[in-house]
This record gives sequence, structure tokens and C-alpha cells, in this order.
Amino acid sequence: MTVLPYLIAGWIFLIGVYGLVTSRNLIHAVGCLAVAQSSTYVLLLAVGYRRGGTAPVFSDAPPDSRVVDPVVQALALTDIVVGATVTALLLALVVQLRKRHGTVDPDALSELKG
Repeated sequence: MTVLPYLIAGWIFLIGVYGLVTSRNLIHAVGCLAVAQSSTYVLLLAVGYRRGGTAPVFSDAPPDSRVVDPVVQALALTDIVVGATVTALLLALVVQLRKRHGTVDPDALSELKG
């Protein structure tokens, strides 16, 4: 087992968070949030990977064969769907914010400060 996929997932997460912190545009911030969230795909793939593993179809597999865990694959697909939904919702909110306030710069939105 190698540590490389975990390092790559951490690197992708840090790149997304850095872009999110330094963003001066809400559309860019939503994109950076999607990048940070995509690091979980790599993390789930790293957790579910088994060297020499086959598909989890047990009808034709010998009893001592190594198979991958299908739950991790289902979690990765669910993560992709939830990530796409959250990104679409945030972009719709940014579009409405642009329509009502005329800007997507978070510093220029003085009416939202409490």
C-alpha cells in the first residue's frame, strides 16, 4: 500500500482551499469549492483500491479471490452526484445575487453585512 494517493488527495484539497481563501469572485469560489470537494473522490478511490482485486461478482469468482469493496464505489458515485448538485445550487445562488446586487465580488456586497 502506497501513501501517494493520500498525498495527492491532500494536495488537491489544499489547492482548492487556497483558491477559495484567495478568491475575489463568487463564481471562482464555487469552482474552487468543487475542486476541494473533488479531492474526496481520490481519497475514496485510494481507500477502496485493492491490488489484484476483481469486480465483486461472486457467481464466477473462486472463494479465495480478492475483490474490491462495492460500498466504496457507491460512496464515490454518491459523492459525485452530491458535489454536482451543491455546485449547481451555489451557482444558481450566485446568479441570483448578481441579478439583485449587480456584482459577484464578496467585498462589494455591503448590504449583506450584518
